Amino acid sequence: MTPAGTAPTRTGPAWTDKGEYRVVVEPSPRRIRVFFNGATIADSRAMRLLHETRHAPVYYFPFADVDMRYLKRTAHSTHCPHKGDASYWTITVGDKVSENAVWAYEDPIAAQPALKGLCAFYWNRVDRWMEEDEDILFHPKNPYCRVDVVKSSRHVRITVDGAVIAESIRPMVLFETGLPPRYYLPREDVRMDRLVRTDLRTGCPYKGHASYWSIKAGGQMLDNVVWSYEDPLPESERLRGLLAFWSEKIDAVEVDGQRI
Repeated sequence: MTPAGTAPTRTGPAWTDKGEYRVVVEPSPRRIRVFFNGATIADSRAMRLLHETRHAPVYYFPFADVDMRYLKRTAHSTHCPHKGDASYWTITVGDKVSENAVWAYEDPIAAQPALKGLCAFYWNRVDRWMEEDEDILFHPKNPYCRVDVVKSSRHVRITVDGAVIAESIRPMVLFETGLPPRYYLPREDVRMDRLVRTDLRTGCPYKGHASYWSIKAGGQMLDNVVWSYEDPLPESERLRGLLAFWSEKIDAVEVDGQRI
C-alpha cells in the first residue's frame, strides 16, 4: 500500500488494464513547489508522477530539489509489497513541526527502480502546494482523467420513499473518466425544503470544495447524499450552485424514465 492517507481514486486505463494491480512512474513536465511555515521545502522541474491502482496520483521529488535542512529522519517505516520499505522524515521550520510528513523508498523493489532517489510528501501535512504559479488542491490531477460538464435536456427525476425530491429537464451532466455520469440540477428544480445542510466538506482538484445536504423524506434521513460546488474551480464553473444526488444511496434516480 501507499503510505496511509493517500486518497483512493480511479486512475487512467493504462494503469488498470485487465484488473491487474499496477504501479507506474512517469516524468511530469510541471514545476511543483511545497511550502511549510513560510519556507520553500521543495522546488522541482524534474518531477515524477506515480500512478497506482485504486489511489490518487502522487508527486515524487528528486532529493536534490528538496531542502534537507528542514528534514530529520525518523525511526518510522512502512512496507508496500508493490514498492518496498518506506523511510520517513519529519519537517521542522521554526516552531512548527510536521511529523513523518515525507517518505521515500530508498531501496525499492526490483520492479520499481525509478523510485530510487525520490521522495514524496503527504498532501495535508504541509501548508501549500503550487503547480507552476497556481495553487493545487487535494492531490495531483491525473493527466489521464478528463472532466467535461455538458448541458442536457434529459429528464431527471429523484424520489425518496415515494416523494419527489427533484425533477428537471435542464441538468448539467458531469462526465469524469472512470466514474458514472453525475446529473447536476438547478436549485429551482429541487425541493430544498426536504434538504438539510450538513457540516461535511470534501475536495476535488478538478472541481473544488463540495458542500453537502441530507434528504429528509418519509420519516427517514439520508445523510450527505446531495452535494454542490458553490464556488467551483474555473474549469468547473458551469457547476456553480447546482445540486448532484448520490444515486447509489437514493431510492430512485431516473434519467429519461430509466433507473440509474
